[in-house]
Amino acid sequence: MTLDRRQLLKLTAVAGTLPVPGLRAEASSPVPYQPKKLYHGVAYYPELWPEADIDRDIGEMKKLGINVARMAEFAWSTMEPKQGKKISLDFFKRVMDKLHAAGIDVVLCTPTATPPIWLTHNHPQRCHKNAEGEIYIHGARQHASYEHPAVKKACFRIIKAMAKELGGHPALIAWQLDNEMKAHVAEDFSDAAVAAWHKWLEKRFGTIQQLNKAWGTHIWSQHYQRFEQVPAPLKTPFLHNASLSTAYRMFCRESVADFMVAQRNILKGYSTQPITHNDNPAFNIHHERSMRAQDFASYDAYPTAQQWGSLVFRSDLYRAAIPGRPFWLMETSTAHNGWLGNHQPPHPKGYLVAEAVSVYALGGEAFCYWLWRQQRSGAELPHSAVMSAWFKPSIGYSEVQKVGQAREQLEPLLIGTQVLTPQVAVTYSDHARAMIETEALDKREGFPKRYRGVIEHWHSVIRDLGYHREVRFEGANLSGLKLLITPAMPYVSEAFTQRIFKFVEAGGIWIAGPVTGTRGREHTVPTEAGLGLLDALAGVATRYVVPLTKTNTTGKAFGLSVPLSGWCAALEPELGTESLGVIESGVAAGETFISERKLGRGRVVVLGAQPHGEKGLALVRKMISHYAERAGVTQKFEVTPGTIVSPRMTAAGGELWLAVNMDGKGGRLQLPPRSIEAQTGQSLGHSVEIGPYQWQAINIRSK
Repeated sequence: MTLDRRQLLKLTAVAGTLPVPGLRAEASSPVPYQPKKLYHGVAYYPELWPEADIDRDIGEMKKLGINVARMAEFAWSTMEPKQGKKISLDFFKRVMDKLHAAGIDVVLCTPTATPPIWLTHNHPQRCHKNAEGEIYIHGARQHASYEHPAVKKACFRIIKAMAKELGGHPALIAWQLDNEMKAHVAEDFSDAAVAAWHKWLEKRFGTIQQLNKAWGTHIWSQHYQRFEQVPAPLKTPFLHNASLSTAYRMFCRESVADFMVAQRNILKGYSTQPITHNDNPAFNIHHERSMRAQDFASYDAYPTAQQWGSLVFRSDLYRAAIPGRPFWLMETSTAHNGWLGNHQPPHPKGYLVAEAVSVYALGGEAFCYWLWRQQRSGAELPHSAVMSAWFKPSIGYSEVQKVGQAREQLEPLLIGTQVLTPQVAVTYSDHARAMIETEALDKREGFPKRYRGVIEHWHSVIRDLGYHREVRFEGANLSGLKLLITPAMPYVSEAFTQRIFKFVEAGGIWIAGPVTGTRGREHTVPTEAGLGLLDALAGVATRYVVPLTKTNTTGKAFGLSVPLSGWCAALEPELGTESLGVIESGVAAGETFISERKLGRGRVVVLGAQPHGEKGLALVRKMISHYAERAGVTQKFEVTPGTIVSPRMTAAGGELWLAVNMDGKGGRLQLPPRSIEAQTGQSLGHSVEIGPYQWQAINIRSK
């Protein structure tokens, strides 16, 4: 339904009554889970090597403290080399028998990312088609269309066979769905996908008249009489309707998530083991919706030493994705990433250990490498591995040894503890991502080009200020939070507005960042208020929205005068709303760009324009610190940037801090009185030095 400003308070008075797309049913009351150990693992491809090598592999894994192996994600042709023949899983059962006998657990993957040649050869209709109309062929991965009935049938057949035969194996501790869903491809434009698109539209709108109304299709004579007339957004002389482009992205990404749910349902029919998927914010799926298919979240990350922040960001995102369950880092490189077209520089000594400790400290149950033995063929020949192709210790071997030692030290400290629920979070929205890919935020130099870059930037500011934080999906429960920052979310839904209203009334502070509220659900411009429901919630009237990039605009707030850029919502505060930031010069001089409204025991704050450059960053830092203090945030650490701290609650109710230096420059952490070093019991002073890529566990005694 569409709401005007007068209806907002009536709606929000009954907050929590509308369903939230993508929200897991159990998200508000997660089932407690206590890991029994920390995992140190590898991706293992025994089907690529002589079977006689397996015992040697296992012996070497044991030396390094490897206690889990992930297998089979690319092995479909080994299991089912010919169509219609019996699927054979005998080889993998023998490998699992050997691993189990050695005390090494197994994560088994569904092999649907790389279908065998017989499934797609001479069947172009079963293959993925890109936005240029090019049909992909067999030879890499992710070339099949999951929308085609024959592809789905074959996928479900191999999954069912694996689940029936191996789902009860004693080595098996988890399943992984597919591999890096849609890492290499974006939207599918195959005939099967377009047919599914039309069904998706009919389910979404009910009638073609409703679609035409929502999208405003009389513009450029785009009006449709039937759903099958609605095109997929292939190439046109200019641009498609924004509503069409964003909707197609959402259709494709939701469909992938639903395909994952279908895989889950088959596995659960024959196996009780938990299910995950090795995700990454860059992949073209609906990340929040995909969590419906998973029991615990996992991610892949290959950061260089300079990109360590992305590892922390993903840990904070996937820790919050499925509350109550630890996440896994399923893939990272031992020394450097590499494929035929590129490679990264090797890690400096100590960096791999810092990566591993940070993952475990931030709530990870497992830290795993891609891969065990260097590929001797294929497209990823330059990629580092634990062992070389000629089975000698590779460049990262000694660092893997050190990770194994760190895991042994950490395990008795971390098992039985839980990461404290953060009081500060940033919102991540799959819908916002799709909208911003259709309509770019800001093309100024130095501004993140992708949605995840914007969210990661805000996360990094909070992190460097020393706040314990996480990243929560748009549909997530807001329990435990005191300060929520939602940047770059063009559409603010009724369901989200309800939860924000309830959160703020109870004492929380919500900061709506630049661009938030500027578009409607179907990627149209709001017609009842400039920022949709946000105007009424924030107690403002939006006069206009204008781009400030390259206009030499400045604004003043919190005692600072700073450059402004990006799209600006010029705000007119209503009675009871304060103007805290005013544009000093430029096209919108005199207009408010920061407003604050007291609502219940909390506040709604709108940051209507993006502070730019180093001066702008100083304003953002001051603003976050101001509202964190006002919200009563207590989880702030006096620590130098480049060193992170993860606070955990012990079984006895005390606190354990894990401090890790990530930038290789070392750092200093201020400590409360009576702090002690967790491993030795040694009393510590008012601060502790953390060496380059070093870590320290600290018990915080209660007062």
